[in-house]
Amino acid sequence: MHAAWTRRAIQTLEAEAHRSADTHLIRVDLPAFPGIPLYLKDESVHPTGSLKHRLARSLFIYAICNGWLDEGRPVVEASSGSTAISEAYFARLLGLPFFAVMPRSTSPDKIDQIAFFGGHCHFIDDTDVYGAAQRLASELGGHYMDQFTYAERATDWRGNNNIAESIFRQLQREPDPEPRWIVVPAGTGGTSATLGRYMRYRCGQHSLARLAVVDPEHSVFYDYYRSRDASLQLARGSRIEGIGRPRVEPSFVPGVIDRMLRVPDAASIAALRLLEEFLGRRCGGSTGTNLVGALQLMSELSASGERGPVVTLICDSGERYRGTYYDASWIAAEGLDVSGQLARLRTIVQDGRWID
Repeated sequence: MHAAWTRRAIQTLEAEAHRSADTHLIRVDLPAFPGIPLYLKDESVHPTGSLKHRLARSLFIYAICNGWLDEGRPVVEASSGSTAISEAYFARLLGLPFFAVMPRSTSPDKIDQIAFFGGHCHFIDDTDVYGAAQRLASELGGHYMDQFTYAERATDWRGNNNIAESIFRQLQREPDPEPRWIVVPAGTGGTSATLGRYMRYRCGQHSLARLAVVDPEHSVFYDYYRSRDASLQLARGSRIEGIGRPRVEPSFVPGVIDRMLRVPDAASIAALRLLEEFLGRRCGGSTGTNLVGALQLMSELSASGERGPVVTLICDSGERYRGTYYDASWIAAEGLDVSGQLARLRTIVQDGRWID
């Protein structure tokens, strides 16, 4: 029975992948940055609306092939939203019960989407989503997916249509097909691990391509990158849902990263307003963090007389954050100076020079 279900499950996941087209790579030319085009890899167009769709599929395949999942076994995940939405989708596809363990402060729009795909939400009031998820899995006789441990190993970083391979393939017909920087955030660390490994594996020794990782406030990744102290912990979690962690996650691989940048939360949220002016639509908070990092690196390229593409990600849609990043009362309650940061970012975009 186990072998038959495993074959059917893998076939179902592969069929879903074949039904899914690749995501778009959007080019944005900013007049103040001649010769430095900005490319946005739009992961919001996945069936579950975020970058985590790729990760969730990989995690399910990894768990099934390791013999951790079988017919009817509950799946449990520690997630503040996007991963849980995507895993709920795949669990429903496979007929498996799904439970997401998350902070009570998670945005209502994300909670509603988890429920839409048949998932159940288990709320906690502290930051120990890991322990709570493990306990719930044990109580249910289920499998704890543990994205924070397995994200960096579940994805085939050598190729197989991962996000790194997709970016480099989509750039092939551009005037300059080699990015100078690829900018991504760190949540589990799986995306940066995939990109960093792929770039070392596929890019030659004379490649100009480098990987930058942006980190929000209330996250240990930036400090860990600098200190390599894996014991770092914080008492609270990140305001920017889906990225930043209060502890060093096993999937975060600092050795594949060329540079890390810390981005203030107010700047991340301000960047969403700026991006809405570029694209005519709203994006999620981590996309704002990405844009701030990309603009800093574009400014540095310009100041040094260098040229070449900078690539970053649209991680998810802004529709999931109507009650937070696009809500003036929430911003005021958090004490964030978004208007001041927006004025700063607009000046950077107009002048082509970085302002601290």
